[in-house]
Amino acid sequence: MLIEVIAIRAEDVEAAAAGGADRIELVTGIAEGGLTPSVGLVESAVKASALPVNAMVRPHSQSFRYSEADLAIMLWDVGAIREAGAAGIVVGMLTETGEIDRSALERVLRAAEGLDVTFHRAFDEAADQFAALRVLAQYQQISRVLTAGGTRPAPQSAPHLRQLREEADRLGGIRILGGYGLHADNIGPFVQESGVHEVHIGSGVRQGGSFMEPLLPDNVARIKRILSS
Repeated sequence: MLIEVIAIRAEDVEAAAAGGADRIELVTGIAEGGLTPSVGLVESAVKASALPVNAMVRPHSQSFRYSEADLAIMLWDVGAIREAGAAGIVVGMLTETGEIDRSALERVLRAAEGLDVTFHRAFDEAADQFAALRVLAQYQQISRVLTAGGTRPAPQSAPHLRQLREEADRLGGIRILGGYGLHADNIGPFVQESGVHEVHIGSGVRQGGSFMEPLLPDNVARIKRILSS
């Protein structure tokens, strides 16, 4: 079981590594669902541990639709993230009708050649998640889809996530990364019910369950023990 942890500071990366996390999703603007971190933050996060760091590429939180100006910024950010030493990017875009914006996605994927790519929770607003998953599986660069199975916390959508995971297994080459609302008290039953092989943890490993508080290595370690038992 792979454990990905959200980091918003370099200190979070150190704490996550100390607790036994496997990968970092690096973001800023967490109150807005995650925005692109600064180049300085990416560099600091990469230097903080040996964990792979995947940085969010999201220029604004108004929607998952991007203008030409937005895309120009995103393409520049991908290059900067690469130069800063990150292992990958986290990105997602939809059309006005809730389908994958293939044109925009392909432009970003070209810029991200050689980087690991996660399609983020824009997926949870797709009009048809199974159709969206089949589209994303066509791109070998996309390793996984981060999803809660919808707009509710992931534990409430575990049966649906199992169906998505089974479809991803059938398609091959793409994985379901389950996340949103996970913590030590619910992650065991969630994994058993959903069958996902990767989990994404945010506030659930922080003191008091709040992004305003520190990330605690012991909380990461506790989840790791639960998932290893």
